[in-house]
Amino acid sequence: MMARPGGRRWAALLIVVCLAAVAVKPTLAADKIKVTSLDELPRFVYPIEGSASQLLVSDQFPAFAARVRKDVEQVLAAYDIADPSTLQGLYGVMQRLDFLDGNYDASLEWLSKSRALEDKEANRLTSGLVDRAWVAARREAPGDGFNAAFAKQLEALASGLPWTVVQDNIEQAKGRAEYLSSNLMIGRVQSEMDPVVAETGVLTEDMARTLIAMRSTMEMFLPVREQVAAVYQRLIDANRVEKPDIWAARAVTLTPGTKAQPVAIGIWDSGVDASVFPGALWVNAKESFDGVDNDGNGYVDDVNGIGFDLDGFRTPELLHPEGDMAGKAEAAMGYTEGFMDLTSSIDSPEASALKKHIASLAPEEVKGFIESLQFAALYMHGTHVAGIAIEGNPYARILINRYTFDYHVPRAILTVEIAERHAKSFQDSVDYFKQAGVRAVNMSWGWTLKEVEGVLESNGVTDPEERAAKTREIFGILKKGLHDALASAPEILFITAAGNDDNDVEFDEVIPSNFQLPNLITVAAVDQAGDPTSFTSTGRNVVIYANGYEVSSYVPGGGRMKASGTSMASPNALNLAAKLFALDPALTPARVIELMKKGATPREGDPSFLLINPQQSIERLKKAGAAAT
Repeated sequence: MMARPGGRRWAALLIVVCLAAVAVKPTLAADKIKVTSLDELPRFVYPIEGSASQLLVSDQFPAFAARVRKDVEQVLAAYDIADPSTLQGLYGVMQRLDFLDGNYDASLEWLSKSRALEDKEANRLTSGLVDRAWVAARREAPGDGFNAAFAKQLEALASGLPWTVVQDNIEQAKGRAEYLSSNLMIGRVQSEMDPVVAETGVLTEDMARTLIAMRSTMEMFLPVREQVAAVYQRLIDANRVEKPDIWAARAVTLTPGTKAQPVAIGIWDSGVDASVFPGALWVNAKESFDGVDNDGNGYVDDVNGIGFDLDGFRTPELLHPEGDMAGKAEAAMGYTEGFMDLTSSIDSPEASALKKHIASLAPEEVKGFIESLQFAALYMHGTHVAGIAIEGNPYARILINRYTFDYHVPRAILTVEIAERHAKSFQDSVDYFKQAGVRAVNMSWGWTLKEVEGVLESNGVTDPEERAAKTREIFGILKKGLHDALASAPEILFITAAGNDDNDVEFDEVIPSNFQLPNLITVAAVDQAGDPTSFTSTGRNVVIYANGYEVSSYVPGGGRMKASGTSMASPNALNLAAKLFALDPALTPARVIELMKKGATPREGDPSFLLINPQQSIERLKKAGAAAT
């Protein structure tokens, strides 16, 4: 998980306003404008009449889609974009537009171009399976026999794929087929886009492209979703085997008899339920739970750590507050567990309850449902991360630092003043870590320039020029504040999650995972077998890979749940770092990074793809210590 909770969008006359002029003549590659970051691409807005949810199902949609097509074509013609993820996004828009226009050959050509850019084997093999089967079935049986023909085509395409490679993707796709509905999509548009259109009269390009994806899904996917679920279920039943788990054999457990020292680690996250970890908490002996700043350090009741609220002000609460979700947290957590089970093809009571609940939702109820899922993700996140970080390490002492995110739709507005308070909270947090003697900190969160822009546009800042300028200003404050804070503590190792957007953290400007600092390491996610997850972000700043798939850990109240994400991979790396520091308190961040990298095992066929190996890293430390004596 990154800063966005979980992850993130009628026209008679459409006028497009562009941030920068776009060449409309055909261009050669040498004539194109070279793009090195996502921010350099133009912004668009689309004035519309009525609401976005009305447009989604209106017969005016083709005119709207034609305008979007023209803009995407111009961007592809005028800009030299080297980033595969960005190109895949643009190709995906064109693929859906051609599909909606009935240009199936062209649609499949765009799909082929997108697949050619995919560097993850599982994603490349499963990309567009439904699209390809749909087109083949349409040509084979355009009439009453279409659904049966589609199921046959899909089964033929999917059954020939290497199961151990595509298993996770097929299971997730089967789960999506079981819960996706038109009410769910219309409800999302009503909650996320209609308020913006009501205030400004326009859609941004991200919103427009999301509408196109939804319209395509409604016309192509929803009519065959039962067939998709049935075909994928048959494949799962026929091939149900557990992928080998490489992590248990690599794990190291320290015992109370190990020659080691207590080590303070920071869990800088959305909040932690301290009651879950008795005996494993950092303790400020000068403070007590009495509503008073006993030690005069500016923090009230900071016995086990500190916290900052949504606006960047200090707060003594270490667990994400329930707020307007009070009394609903248990149900929200149940839905979250059901969602995870559903997308992992686990037939649990929670998954069944979730499917029943989603099927009953009217569009106007979707907003509350989305907010409950986003709340649950934030509510559990820090506790889950903390449990991973201290597994097998009785010497770890958790210092909690709560950094608050919003789960509402839309998210609370970001202003320059709020960003400045956040930036100050970054430095205050790092200063606190330093004074407490923290050796390593986990940061399974971050900000992206695109995300800041999304918060602004969802709050009615849709003029392209104003939106771009405000985004750069606010993001710049957050970026500089966080960078300078981390750089001010060279003695602390900061470990950050790469992100879950399957993108390049450098091109998309993801902070802090794109920072180049000697005391920071960025971690991406693989599954139980060491294969890249479909969601993990990458880029040259990614140093190591760790388990981020269905990792079991604690949640508030002391129960356990499995969760996936680079948010889970990062604390697995912190777990190793904390054990190294406990075994040798004299280690520096640079030395710990070296031990983690040199002890890692390269993935077969790719020497730069380093899978952490705690046993080997700790063995290297022991050998170095023996040699020194």
